[in-house]
Amino acid sequence: MRNILDLEGRLVGEAPIDIDTTRRLYRAMVEARAYDKKGTTLQRQGRLATYAPLLGQEAAQVGSAAALDPNDWMVATYRDAAAMWMQGYPWEVLFLSRSGDERGGRPPVHVDVLPPSITVGAHMIHAVGIAWAEKLLGTSRIAITYFGDGATSEGDFHEAMNFAGVFKTPTVFLCQNNGYAISMPRERQTASATIAQKADAYGMAGEQVDGNDLFAVYAATKEAADRARAGDGATLIEAVTYRIGPHTTNDDPGRYRDPEEERAAHDRDPVERVRRYLENEGAWDGDWEETVQAKAATTIERAVELAESLDSPSPADIYGAVYEEMSPDLRRQLEGIES
Repeated sequence: MRNILDLEGRLVGEAPIDIDTTRRLYRAMVEARAYDKKGTTLQRQGRLATYAPLLGQEAAQVGSAAALDPNDWMVATYRDAAAMWMQGYPWEVLFLSRSGDERGGRPPVHVDVLPPSITVGAHMIHAVGIAWAEKLLGTSRIAITYFGDGATSEGDFHEAMNFAGVFKTPTVFLCQNNGYAISMPRERQTASATIAQKADAYGMAGEQVDGNDLFAVYAATKEAADRARAGDGATLIEAVTYRIGPHTTNDDPGRYRDPEEERAAHDRDPVERVRRYLENEGAWDGDWEETVQAKAATTIERAVELAESLDSPSPADIYGAVYEEMSPDLRRQLEGIES
């Protein structure tokens, strides 16, 4: 397993980014955590429909997204808000998607990030199709897709990996192995020693990295993206991390997890690891931390205000969004509602 930054924030390999970039990504991880805490709070207050926390997976998402070009495609899931935001999906639109508002699936037109997938695994096929299209067009753009360890037990995983291997599509498969598919532990899903080694069966590169190590995730993703851009095909990255929170706000992990396991996961906190590194390098102090935390809180509160300030969609908005031209049957239904 690739590891560059140990638990105490000390380098055990070569840092792939400079101090200024590390500080920028640390701020991004702090902001992602502020979003995550706010998301859970809003759901408890009945202001979001449901919420899937990403607590503990900030390095896997921020580190991988930071290694992409701005115009690369991203196809992710309901738990990948930090990665999607890094690639341009606004926080307020992400909050909208969690509230059940369909406008949450409509990022700005210049953002090539698909709406968060709810169906487990099916979106990987979309990423491969997009990557194949870019290859046929002769561009240098690639597609990255995010999924959990549970998705690798789905048939869609096989179809996506097989097609990507045969046609050498410029795709990066980023598996966040957080230990559980809802309540099913990873060892009950697959007898494979690692998820990364499944890449061998599809004729593509595969690597297991410490998913709580910002540097290791960044370096592995950058190499995979460069490989894809060079025409050398897809890569499967297994980022080993841990889902500290519940599967969703409707889940109680206390029914299937040992509390000691969760406590140990806090010792591997990816945000704290980078903070220690910056402190060791003389690039962190308490005043700066307060500034970072305050800005993150302000940004997230503003995103909530923006999301909740939108007028509710009208029946005409809903019916008009189904087809380019409204069918006679839908028009009759709309007229019935509006009469």
